[in-house]
Amino acid sequence: MSKKKSSWEGFSLSPRKEMPEGLWIQCPDCKETLFKKTVEANLNVCPNCDHHFRVDAKTRIAQLVDEGSFEEMDSLLTSSDPLDFKFRGTTYKERIKIDEEKSDSIEALRTGKAFIKGRPAIIAVMDPSFLMGSMGEVVGHKFCMAAERAAEESLPFICVSCSGGARMHEGVVSVQQMAKTSAALAKLDDAGGLFISILTDPTTGGVSASFAMLGDIIIAEPKALIGFAGPRVIMQTIKIELPEGFQRSEFLRDRGFVDMIVSRKDLRSELARLFDYTKQK
Repeated sequence: MSKKKSSWEGFSLSPRKEMPEGLWIQCPDCKETLFKKTVEANLNVCPNCDHHFRVDAKTRIAQLVDEGSFEEMDSLLTSSDPLDFKFRGTTYKERIKIDEEKSDSIEALRTGKAFIKGRPAIIAVMDPSFLMGSMGEVVGHKFCMAAERAAEESLPFICVSCSGGARMHEGVVSVQQMAKTSAALAKLDDAGGLFISILTDPTTGGVSASFAMLGDIIIAEPKALIGFAGPRVIMQTIKIELPEGFQRSEFLRDRGFVDMIVSRKDLRSELARLFDYTKQK
């Protein structure tokens, strides 16, 4: 009796191809799985629920200013280690090195001169990919130098905040930057300058308690977390239930702490409108 030949005989299955990593991301709000390139083309905003993803300083600058117009200032300044700080077996210098490689930045703030829809401005953009945008001595110094240049050239000064607050690795040196940056803005105000503060998710700690909330005009992205201590810390401290939406952009706008909420896609146009309205260059 002859054996029947299988129709699959002579065929071989090729190994299953693995899906390349990084093609898909999940939205933390609506939980949808999104094609990463689609999100990036939408300025890193979820096309389903309008969640604004965090972006690094380079991406933010590219989205905000006219192409090729950004001229960076103080780009070589790096942090020292005034306390010889060590945490859980890792030194401050080692942590800086790790974040430099991860973020392609050497500090948590980029400053420079650029054009926004043809209007010149001095801009400062915090980088959450470098030590969560924390403010140390270099961040404070770069911010003050940018404010000083804005005053000298009679240009509007824009800062995009995204920060976990003052940098613990530098102790009281980082806390001093709160007063230093606030004093720089007072000088800018005395010179008749315009400071526009843009708050993104998150803007917390010493940054929110200093320059971030001192804007002549304060703009926030939708649903951004804005406050000094986080909601969990506050709840654990005062032991009461917090209002719905507490410390979010919409909550703060309704109570007068934020002037307007602007989606990322509309920010360039809104800034240009504000420049014209306030008769800036």
